[in-house]
Amino acid sequence: MSVVVAPSILSADFTAIGDALQRIEQSGAQWVHLDVMDGHFVPNLTFGPKMVADIRARTKLPLDVHLMVERPEDLLDQYVEAGADFVTFHLEAAVHAHRLVQRVHAAGAGCGIAIVPSTPVTALEHLLEDLELILVMTVNPGFGGQALIPECVEKVRRLAQMRSQRRARFRLSADGGVNAETAAELRAAGIDVLVSGSTFFKSADPAQEVVQLQGQQIA
Repeated sequence: MSVVVAPSILSADFTAIGDALQRIEQSGAQWVHLDVMDGHFVPNLTFGPKMVADIRARTKLPLDVHLMVERPEDLLDQYVEAGADFVTFHLEAAVHAHRLVQRVHAAGAGCGIAIVPSTPVTALEHLLEDLELILVMTVNPGFGGQALIPECVEKVRRLAQMRSQRRARFRLSADGGVNAETAAELRAAGIDVLVSGSTFFKSADPAQEVVQLQGQQIA
């Protein structure tokens, strides 16, 4: 299977979300990534469940909602109800992570856990068999347009090895500084999902951008 490309709405023009969704669909990208920020867990503020619900009404593509928030337990249900296919919360923000995973599953969505660059992959060992998605932040979260932190590629490689050893079934996702060059490194490390923000939305040819991120030959 080819790598999934998930353009991040964070880098879109919020006054033209419909146009952004059309751009994503026409490009051949497979998912839509939605970064929810509360201004506390990260130093930025984005949008809430209504944005997710409005986007859900405009596209059939899977919605991957990434909660960069304190107290994700207060918000999980709202985003599942809004139409999220995957809800990903940060391990660093959750005291009872396994309980939250169970809640997301009970609500009917796939569950992911994200880790920031300073969190070791070993912190996820007890959860590997319970997740649909692990998101490795390859930049310090909060703002788009940052450069990938090279050491984070090794975290992807290590998680891919742990997945194989444990026969787990989660997908590996990377978010931050993803472009044609860094995507090649991440694919070699075992990545399954590439979140692309500014690179995708600034591209003159988004369809070509998707092909390049997937490592395919351009026709």
